[in-house]
Amino acid sequence: MTNMPPRVRFAPSPTGELHVGNARTALFNWLFAKHNRGNFILRIEDTDQVRTSRVFEANLLQDLAWLGIDWDEGPGKEGPCGPYHQSERLSLYRTHLERLIAAELVYPCYCTDEELEAERLSLVSRKMMPRYMGKCRNLTAETRSRLAAEGRPAAYRFHVPPGPITFSDLIRGEMRFEGSALGDFIIVRSNGIPAYNFAVVIDDHLMEITHVIRGEDHLSNTALQLLLYLALGFEPPRFAHHALILGRDRSKLSKRHGATAVREFRERGILPEVLLNYLALLGASFGEGKEVFTTGEMIDAFSLDRAGKSGAIFDEDKLLWLNSLYIRKESPATLAGHMRPFISAAGYDHITEVRLHRIIEAVRDNLTNLAEIGYYLRVFDDNAYELSAEALQLLATEEAKKVMVGLLDLLDDLGKVPAEDDRLYGTLMPLMPEKTGLRGKKIFMPLRAALTGQTKGPELDRCFAVLGKSSLQHRLHRAIAATA
Repeated sequence: MTNMPPRVRFAPSPTGELHVGNARTALFNWLFAKHNRGNFILRIEDTDQVRTSRVFEANLLQDLAWLGIDWDEGPGKEGPCGPYHQSERLSLYRTHLERLIAAELVYPCYCTDEELEAERLSLVSRKMMPRYMGKCRNLTAETRSRLAAEGRPAAYRFHVPPGPITFSDLIRGEMRFEGSALGDFIIVRSNGIPAYNFAVVIDDHLMEITHVIRGEDHLSNTALQLLLYLALGFEPPRFAHHALILGRDRSKLSKRHGATAVREFRERGILPEVLLNYLALLGASFGEGKEVFTTGEMIDAFSLDRAGKSGAIFDEDKLLWLNSLYIRKESPATLAGHMRPFISAAGYDHITEVRLHRIIEAVRDNLTNLAEIGYYLRVFDDNAYELSAEALQLLATEEAKKVMVGLLDLLDDLGKVPAEDDRLYGTLMPLMPEKTGLRGKKIFMPLRAALTGQTKGPELDRCFAVLGKSSLQHRLHRAIAATA
């Protein structure tokens, strides 16, 4: 394996939406493959017949594609090591189970769920590590025959030998587990479906995986899998276990911390390259304190040596800040493409591209996510125009009314002062101090409130450019009437 290009894999179970933690694992594998000119394999671990859903699988593929994480082999890209769904590989697992049975390295276990739970609770009550204590390990052939005749289904357990299990982790260094502390583990369930640790060893070997990069919560699984590699005569891959993503309370990130699924952030208007950038930097150092990377830069800079050993806190505020940076540097045309679902949801499919681009140009610096475009489309829609309570309060003063009337008079006089819409602000605003006797915020704040209906929003010159003369007049008349 050492002389071949690296082959890594991402092997999710389609039993829920793609979690940002799993997406980060996929990204690390993808970056490793790209950096080392290797191959990235996508394998679907769909043997959980109760919880597996084709909807979740479709969403998973869509979310990976949205992030820009493509695969060299997997669903839709069949290769020489397929099939890439575990549900289509059951005969392979059965063949290797029979090898272990013949070598007397596994044995049938007839313990019921109730018996196993009672054993677990007993160990916990005695402050001992929960594990299988080997009740069925030394059953006689006669007893096994009797239990089978009674109709008791049998799972198969691997006989864990005593002694240390060691391996060198590419992130964490030397690791050690004691076989006696692990207990004999199930490799095939009583319904004939392979357990995770068994299936993954068979698949990784047959798919020629050279490196397994995954979360630190799999460390104990690696110890069990190494025993199976040895028992089957397979050369194990290299292992690397990165730190997990944590919530603000430093516990493993979960739904109680807020949004955790890639799809949730997608639906909230986070750009795909932003989430990719953020996940790549989370708990990893790319050097020089830089925080904004292109995909190409991430590929060039990626190294397992830079993956952190300590859990990284998921900071949604920082994600939104990073999103706002990306939004500001993107062109209106590019942003319009990303915003299309949010524009449709807000009911503005009919808006022209020219007007949409002008609005995006005006509000781009105010956006933290793409979904906010719906709010601003309403702000610039005369039919949806309304004054907020804060705007009404601000406009109720005599000074504010003087500002509104002053701008309206200047707009009415535009017949004598030629000006294009894009030049309205530069033409009229220099005249406002002389017209009203006011300056600075005493002009700008009432005008923003009157023209947008809000006390906060885009810069005033951009509002002028988007609205144009007729909308400015329409809104000023309504604001004056509302505060009369």
